[in-house]
Amino acid sequence: MTRNEIREAVMSILRDIAPDEDISDLNDEIAFREQMELDSMDFLDIVMELRRRYGVNIPEEEYTELASMAKTVNYLEPKMVDIPFEK
Repeated sequence: MTRNEIREAVMSILRDIAPDEDISDLNDEIAFREQMELDSMDFLDIVMELRRRYGVNIPEEEYTELASMAKTVNYLEPKMVDIPFEK
């Protein structure tokens, strides 16, 4: 996947996990929790969806790498480079 495809994949997960949130103007540099009403269970749901949809395993000690969209895409890019993008 490209960086843009990874971003769209994460946006899709966010839309599914927080359907009432308006993420259309999400700032990639600001932490998700500062922009959205996500609790720790929502965050775990993001991690689980990445595993379920794309086979990406994220160790608990690396969860902080998923704090914002920019950090998430940077972290996931090498892990998802060979995964085909499916909408």
